[in-house]
Amino acid sequence: MLASVAECHLRGKCRPATVSAPMSVPFRPLQIGNVPIGMPAVQAALSGYSDLPMRLVAREHGASYALHELVLDELVLKKGKLQQQILAVPEQDHPVGGQLMGSVPATFAAAARKLVDAGFDVVDINFGCPVNKVLGRCRGGYLLQHPDEALALVDAVLQSVQGDAPVTVKMRRGYDDGPAAEKNFWAILDGVFARGVAAVTVHPRTVVQKYVGPSRWEFLARVKAHAGERTILGSGDLFSAFDVVRMLQQTGVDGVTVARGCIGYPFVFDQVRALLEGRVPMRPTHAQLARALMRHLELTVAQYGDRALSSLRSHAIKYAQFHREPIRARTTMVAARNLVELESSISALFFCDETDERAEPLSPTDAIVPSMSAAE
Repeated sequence: MLASVAECHLRGKCRPATVSAPMSVPFRPLQIGNVPIGMPAVQAALSGYSDLPMRLVAREHGASYALHELVLDELVLKKGKLQQQILAVPEQDHPVGGQLMGSVPATFAAAARKLVDAGFDVVDINFGCPVNKVLGRCRGGYLLQHPDEALALVDAVLQSVQGDAPVTVKMRRGYDDGPAAEKNFWAILDGVFARGVAAVTVHPRTVVQKYVGPSRWEFLARVKAHAGERTILGSGDLFSAFDVVRMLQQTGVDGVTVARGCIGYPFVFDQVRALLEGRVPMRPTHAQLARALMRHLELTVAQYGDRALSSLRSHAIKYAQFHREPIRARTTMVAARNLVELESSISALFFCDETDERAEPLSPTDAIVPSMSAAE
């Protein structure tokens, strides 16, 4: 229902009711170990998406912390252009977390040390990836079935990092819905905190669920109540700034990681800040969408050169979701055969006479659409 209402607004067929200024929402500035973050809404590690250009665009729109896309520990250690790209941390990309995945403690530990030496502010250990290929190689969410193996990885990383950067963990609420899975979850959660991990991010779906079905926010509330003063971040079903604030209020978590909800929509971070500060968040105009996408194009070309087009297409079709005619916008940008054509498509689709388009308040009935399915 939310997606269909949002689609109506974005297509310009209806207008939201006037939104009065909200009350500010009390929150404690987020801190991960000795790294101050501030606003408690951060950009998650997104495989295939959260590269340097996406992180910088998110920061320019209010993200206080961003994570590099999930990388395999072996790739961090393998010399070559990809390693150089992974380990490049420019001055404007701080604070930044590096999320690792693997299964061999020695390899994982060596990769974590590489990240710290390269300038990453936080090392994040992934125990949540639900992709079948990853599970089959005893990585990611697979480790939620094996607390001893998971904690051995944490021990190795902490010993390697030696306190030079905070170490965090990303996990799901269990491998499946069975009682053994929940028991393993609590064993890992308590175990990582006992060893000195600075924060844990919990996605309240199981590994078996992948991304199907609702995430159980009530489980997040249980986790935070159990953790007490220790830092817990939540994730799952965050497709608007109102969702982010609602999760903070309903679960008591210290922060949230925005994942699918910020792909093609970096504006969510400034919108969250507005709500927390008691201001009315505004929906981006087409011109603002275009400027963000053009900035993304500029940064992607600087990062990848001639290889920029394929990366840009995957982001551009996400921005297309917020065009008045999302299918036309997506089709036009996907058809671009080179960067010049893509830039021309963006200008033709999004730029209009700004005097005829004014920013309007974001409504709780607006939603960041997670896929094009609602438009098809």
